[in-house]
Amino acid sequence: MEQKILSLAAEKTADKLREFLQTLKEDDLTNLLQKQAVKGKGAGALLRAIFKGSPCSEEAGARRRCRIYTSCIQLVESGDLQKEVASEIIGLLMLEAHHFPGQLLVELANEYVGGVKEGRLVNGKSLELLPIILTALSTKKENLAYEKGELSGEECKKQLINILCSGRWDQQYVIQLTSMFKDVPLTAEEVEFVVEKVLRMLSKLNLQEIPPLVYQLLVLSSKGSRKSVLEGIIAFFNELDKQHNEEQSGDELLDLVTVPSGELRHVEGTIILHIVFAIQLDCELGRELLKQLKGRQQGDSNNNLCPFSIALLLSVTRIQRFEEQVFDLLKTSVIKSFKDLQLLQGSKFLQNLIPHRPCVSTMILEVVKNSVHSWDHAIQGLVQLGFILMDSYGPRKILDGKTIETNPSLSRMPNQQACKLGANILLETFKIHEMIRQEILEQVLNRVVTRASSPISHFLDLLSNIIMYAPLVLQSCSSKVTETFDYLSFLPLQTVQGLLKAVQPLLKVSMSMRDSLIVVLRKAMFASQLDARKSAVAGFLLLLKNFKVLGSLSSSQCSQSIGVTQVHVDVHSRYNSVANETFCLEIMDSLRRCLGQQADVRLMLYEGFYDVLRRNSQLANSIMQILLSQLKQFYEPKPDLLPPLKFEACILTQGDQICLQEPLDHLLCCIQHCLAWYKSKVMPLQQGDEEEEEGFYQDLDDMLESITNRMIKSELEDFELDKSTDFSQSTDIGIKNNICAFLVMGVCEVLIEYNFSISNFSKSKFEEVLSLFMCYKKLSDILNEKAGKGKNKMANKTNDSFLSMKFVSDLLTALFRVLLWRYTSIPTSVEESGKKEKGKSISLLCLEGLQKIFSAVQQFYQPKIQQFLRALDVTDKEGEEGEDADVSVTQRAAFQIRQFQRSLLNLLSIQEDDFNSKEALLLVNVLSSLSKLLEPSSPQFVQMLSWTSKICKENSQEDASFCKSLMNLLFSLHVLCKSPVTLLRDLSQDIHGQLGDIDQDVEVEKTNHFAMVNLRTAAPTVCLLVLSQAEKVLEEVEWLITKLKGQVSQETLSEEASSQATPPNHPAEKAIIMQLGTLLTFFHELVQTALPSGSCVDTLLRDLCKMYTILTALVRYYLQVCWSARGIPKNMEKLVKLSGSHLTPLCYCFISYVQNKKSNILKYTGEKKKEKTAAVATTMAKVLRETKPIPNLIFAIEQYEKFLIHLSKRSKVNLMQHMKLSTSRDFKIKGNILDTVLLREDGEDENEEGTASEHRGQNKEPAKKKRKKEMKCLS
Repeated sequence: MEQKILSLAAEKTADKLREFLQTLKEDDLTNLLQKQAVKGKGAGALLRAIFKGSPCSEEAGARRRCRIYTSCIQLVESGDLQKEVASEIIGLLMLEAHHFPGQLLVELANEYVGGVKEGRLVNGKSLELLPIILTALSTKKENLAYEKGELSGEECKKQLINILCSGRWDQQYVIQLTSMFKDVPLTAEEVEFVVEKVLRMLSKLNLQEIPPLVYQLLVLSSKGSRKSVLEGIIAFFNELDKQHNEEQSGDELLDLVTVPSGELRHVEGTIILHIVFAIQLDCELGRELLKQLKGRQQGDSNNNLCPFSIALLLSVTRIQRFEEQVFDLLKTSVIKSFKDLQLLQGSKFLQNLIPHRPCVSTMILEVVKNSVHSWDHAIQGLVQLGFILMDSYGPRKILDGKTIETNPSLSRMPNQQACKLGANILLETFKIHEMIRQEILEQVLNRVVTRASSPISHFLDLLSNIIMYAPLVLQSCSSKVTETFDYLSFLPLQTVQGLLKAVQPLLKVSMSMRDSLIVVLRKAMFASQLDARKSAVAGFLLLLKNFKVLGSLSSSQCSQSIGVTQVHVDVHSRYNSVANETFCLEIMDSLRRCLGQQADVRLMLYEGFYDVLRRNSQLANSIMQILLSQLKQFYEPKPDLLPPLKFEACILTQGDQICLQEPLDHLLCCIQHCLAWYKSKVMPLQQGDEEEEEGFYQDLDDMLESITNRMIKSELEDFELDKSTDFSQSTDIGIKNNICAFLVMGVCEVLIEYNFSISNFSKSKFEEVLSLFMCYKKLSDILNEKAGKGKNKMANKTNDSFLSMKFVSDLLTALFRVLLWRYTSIPTSVEESGKKEKGKSISLLCLEGLQKIFSAVQQFYQPKIQQFLRALDVTDKEGEEGEDADVSVTQRAAFQIRQFQRSLLNLLSIQEDDFNSKEALLLVNVLSSLSKLLEPSSPQFVQMLSWTSKICKENSQEDASFCKSLMNLLFSLHVLCKSPVTLLRDLSQDIHGQLGDIDQDVEVEKTNHFAMVNLRTAAPTVCLLVLSQAEKVLEEVEWLITKLKGQVSQETLSEEASSQATPPNHPAEKAIIMQLGTLLTFFHELVQTALPSGSCVDTLLRDLCKMYTILTALVRYYLQVCWSARGIPKNMEKLVKLSGSHLTPLCYCFISYVQNKKSNILKYTGEKKKEKTAAVATTMAKVLRETKPIPNLIFAIEQYEKFLIHLSKRSKVNLMQHMKLSTSRDFKIKGNILDTVLLREDGEDENEEGTASEHRGQNKEPAKKKRKKEMKCLS
C-alpha cells in the first residue's frame, strides 16, 4: 500500500492518488503512517504523498488532512520517534497548515488547547506547530462557527489564547509555551494575557528553570507589555529575596531552607545579564525600566527599589546611553532615602503612620555582598556609584577655606550619610573583588593629588581603611603609591599628613616604597617653598613615630592610645629594630637642620617631637639634647636676671618686615611634655646605673624651675610691656610688642601646666600657678582693651591655648564634683555679693562650666555617656558596681535632671526683680542637653514633658531669651511623643489674647493656656517660635501628601489595582486632614492678631502661603483619587468648609490691615522725609519687605479655589458653597496716580508741594473704594 501511494504521488496529476486514498479506511492510513514513522524510513515522503492526494478544496481531503494532523501530533508527542523524523514531520505540517480552511484550523487549535489544559503533552515537541496554526487562523477573514456563535479568524485566535492562558500549564512545558507565543502575531491585549500568565507561573518553577523562561519573556516583550514584564520580574525576585532572608534569619532548621543562597544569587545574576542583553537590543525596554523606577520614586523610594532592581540598574550602566540617567536615579534615591529617614526620626507623628522599611543604603550594601557570586556585570557600576556619592556629597569648603568639621551631629545629616555610604561601597567592594582593587586605589590616589584645593579627608579615610585591610596585597600596586609621592611637595600640608599616615602600613612592608619616600622628603627639605619644607618635616616625624628602635616601650605601656593603623601593622614589619635605629638617627640629623629655618618649620618640629617620644622612647636622649641646646640659646643662666628668657632674640627684623623667628613658647611646651612623659614612663623602668641620663633631665627640671621663679618675680615692665605700650598692627614697634606679648602669655601657660603636673596638689605650687595666671591675665586684659579701642580684627585674634587636654581634664576632674556639689547645694541667691566678678557669681560660673561639659560629652563622646553619668553619681559605691551596671542611661540622666529641675523651680519662686535670667537660661540649656539622653517611650521622658509643660503654663517671665529657650525645650520634647498642633493652637489663642485684635473695636477674651505668653514675650519671641514649628508640621504634611500621590499613581497605572478601591478611611489621609484642620484654627487666631510690624507679619504671610499651597496639593491628590471608584471623605468636606469660613475671609482682612499700616507709615515718613533721609529709607525698605509676600498669598488662595472648582465638578460635591470668591484684581495702571507719584518725587518748591498734597488726597480715594469693595465681598 505504501509503495502504491508513493508511485501514484509520482505521477503528474493527483487524480488517481486522490481516488485511491478515498478507498482506504481512516485507521489504515494512520496506522501505515505510524508504522513508517516508527521505522524512521520514508515517513516524510509518505506524508507529502498523502497531502498531495488530500486537497483542502475538497471537504473529504480537508477532513483527511485534519485526521492526519491529529495523528501526527499524537505520534510526535508519544516520544517513539527519532528526533530527526519528528522534526521532519513537524516541518511538513508547518508548511501545509496555511492551506487549511478556517473551521478545521479552529478544531486543530482546540485540540492543542485541550491537550495543554488536560496535560496530555508528553514532550511538547508538537507545540512548534501551534503558532503556525494560530497565525493561519488570524488571516481568515470569514466568520467561523465557534462554540455557540460565529467569530472571525482574529477573534477566534484571541478567544483561544484567552482560554489557553486561563487554563493550567504543566510545569515542564511553560518555557516551550512561552517561546511558542513569540511566533504568533499578538495584539497588545493578547500580549498582556500571555505575560500575566507566564509571570504567575514563575513561582511554580524550579530555580534553574527561571532564567530560560525569563529570556523567553523578554523576547516576547518586544511585542509589548514591557512594563508588566519588568515589574513582574523585579517583584518576583524581591519577594524571593525577602523569603530567603526570613529563612536565613529565622530559627528554622537548616534543612528547611528552600533555596541555597549561592544558587539564588547565580540565578539572579543570569537573569540580570538576560535583561541587560535585551535592553541592548531593545532600547525601549531600558527606557521603560527607568520610567517605571523614576515614576515610583515620587512616592516611596524604598518601596520600588530592592537589592535585585539596584543590581539590575548598576548592570545597565554598562550601556552608555543609560549610564548617566541610572546614576542620577540612584543618587537621588539615596539622598531622598536619607532625608526621609531624618524626617521620620524627628517626628513621632510620622513614625506612627509610616511603617519601617529597609533603607536604600542597606540594599546597596547587600548588592555589594551578593556580588561575590559572579556578579561581575554590577561591580563596575558599584565602584562608579561609590565615587559619585563621595564626589557629590563629600565635605564642602566654607568661606574662609576651611572644611566643615564632621562631628556626630553633622554625620547624621543626609549628605554626610550619603558620602559615608559611598566610602562603604568602595571599601566592601575592594575587600570582595580582587580584580577591581587596582582601579579603586588609583582613583582614590588621583583624587587625593588632583583635588588638593578641595577637602579630601573622606578620600584619605577610605585610603587608610583600604591599606589597613590588606597592606601585603597592595604591594602589587606600590608603583602607583610611589608615583603619588612625587607630588608631595605641591600638596597642602594637611593632605600630606593624611596621605602619609594612610600609607604607613605599606612603608612597613615595602623597602623600596620607604626609600622612595625618603628621597622625596629630603628633596622637599631644601625646597624654596615653605609648605614643601613643612611637608618634609611632617613626613620625617611620621616615619620616626612608626619605625621603632630596639628597647622602646610597647604600645600597652604608653598612657595615650595609639592609632589602630600603626598597632595592626607591627606584625607585618620586616625590618629589625637595629636597622630602624640607624634609619631613625639619619632622620634626626636631617631634622636638626630644620632648627635654622623659619618659625613655622620649627613649630612643626616642636609639636611633633612629643608624639615621636611616646612611640619611640629610645630616641628620648637625641630629642631632649636637641631641645636643650635650642633652649640654651634663649635662656639667661644668671639666677637673678629678669626676665629669664631672651624674648627679643626670638623676633627677627628684616628690613621693613618683623616676624617671629623662634616660637619659644612651643619649644618650652615640647620640653615640658617630653620631660613629664619621660619621668612618668621611662625613669621608673630604668636601672640604677643610668645616673648620667637622670642628671641630664635634672638640668632641664632646674631650668624650668628657675624660669618659673623668675617669671613670677618679673613685672610687665621687665618685658617692656605695660598699658602704655603700643600694640597697634600699623607700626613696626606695635607688631613687635604683639609678638612679644603672645610669647610671654604662651610661656606662662606652659609653666602653669608644668607646675601643676609636679605640684602633687601642694599649696605652694598652686600659689605659683595662680601667680603665673595673674601675669597671663594682666597681659591678656591689656591686649583685649587695646584691641577694643583700635577695632583691629588682627589684634583681637586669640591664639590657641598651650594647655593640654590632659591638664584640662585633670583640673576639671578635680573641680567637677566641687562644681556640681556647690551649685546644687548653695543657691545663687544666698551668695555673698563680694564674691562676684564682672557680674558673674561663682555659682553661675559653676553652672556655666557644667553646661559646657554636658554639651561637650554629648557632642564628642557619645559612646561614653553611660560611663560619664555613672561617674557623676556620688552615691555609687565600689561594692555595688555589679548592680549599677544594669542602670540605664535614661535612669541616670533622670536623676541628674531632677536636681536641675529643683534649682529652676527655686529660681522661678524668687520675685521677678531678683530673677537671674542668665542662670535660668543656663539651667534650661542643661536640662535640654540631659533630656536628649532620655528614651522617648520611658516614664522619665513623660515626666520631663509634663514638668516642662507645667512650668510654661504656670510661670510668667518677661525675659525673651529664657522664654524662647524653655519653649524650644517644650517643643523638642513634645514632637517625640506626638504632633504639636494642639499646642500651637493653644499658644495662638494666648498670643491673640495678649496682643489684641486687628479690629480695635473687638475685645478678645484672654485664654491663658500658657502663662509664659505675656505682653513682652508674645511677639516676636513666641510668635516666631510657633510659626517655625508650624512650618515643620506643614513640611511633614507635604511629605505625606507627596507619598500618597506616588502610591495613587502606582495603583492607577495598572487596571487591576485601580479596579480595587482603596479603603476610604486611609489612616494617612485622615491624619493629614486632622493636622491641617488644627493648623487652620491656629492660623485663624493669628490672622486676627494685631501683630507688630516686622518679622512676625512677614513670617505669617509666608506660612499662610505655604498653608494654601499644601491645601491645594491635598485637593489635587483627591482629583487623582476621584478617577477611581472612591469619593471624597466627609472630613475633607469639613476641612474645605472650615477654610472657606474661618481662614480665607480673615486672610483678606489681615492683608488690608497690613496695607493700612503700610500707608500710615508711608504717610508719616513722607512728612518726615526732609528730616532724616536714612531713617526714612530704612522704614520704606522694611515696609516693602513686609508687603512683598502679599501677592504670593493671594495667588496661592486663588489657585486653591481654582482646583476646588475642578474637584467639585469631578466629585459631584459642591465644595464651593462655603467659599466666597475673592476680589478681582486687575492691576490696572492708573495714569493720574502715576503722575502724582512722579510729581511728588520731582517737586521742590512750595507750589509743587501743594500740588503733590492735592494729588495725595486724590490718591486716597481709589484706595477707599477698593477697601469698600473688599468689605462688601467678604461680607
